[in-house]
Amino acid sequence: MRPNKSYIIATVTDASPDPFFVRLGGWFFARRTWIPYPIIAALLLIPPQDGALAWVWGGAAIVLAGEAIRLAAVRHIGVISRTRSDRLGPLVDSGPFAWLRNPLYVGNILIWIGFSLVARLPWLAPIVAALLLLEYHAIVRWEERLLATRIGAAYVDYSRRVSRWIPKRPSRRASPGALFSWGDTLFSERGTLIAIVLGFALLWLKSRY
Repeated sequence: MRPNKSYIIATVTDASPDPFFVRLGGWFFARRTWIPYPIIAALLLIPPQDGALAWVWGGAAIVLAGEAIRLAAVRHIGVISRTRSDRLGPLVDSGPFAWLRNPLYVGNILIWIGFSLVARLPWLAPIVAALLLLEYHAIVRWEERLLATRIGAAYVDYSRRVSRWIPKRPSRRASPGALFSWGDTLFSERGTLIAIVLGFALLWLKSRY
């Protein structure tokens, strides 16, 4: 017997999903392009903390690690990762998506934490992480309801096997999936790559004046 939609939603989003939290996630999703602007302002305007260059190099490594996660994820999911609407592509459970359900958001959080350290504002890094976790967790709860309603039992099975946020070794061998070419991947990810280069350049200029 095919499970009804209310059963699917309850299975994926817990027994008593919070409607306010889900609505908040939809609100964040629609505005996620400009929500980071206050973080950008803080990184550029707050005077850096005196300290060793280890913060800068360590932060740069974290930024690159976050972008590596994003690139691996985009190679599996493709251009749908850039959508600003609720348009859905096929369910992807290969590559990073076999280890956790939201590798793109994890990559974003690492990138912003890394830039907090590059800016020599280590005290800001946990604040940024907490704010982004709140935003992304709300968005994820909204997305889960959408995915459960539109994809159905396949997504229920996927959500049972794969954690939202904590990487976990896949319980079964994932299908390799259809990989996008690196050219298509880099083209799809060009906006984030340009933003990272610009971020490094602006923080370098900030350090000079």
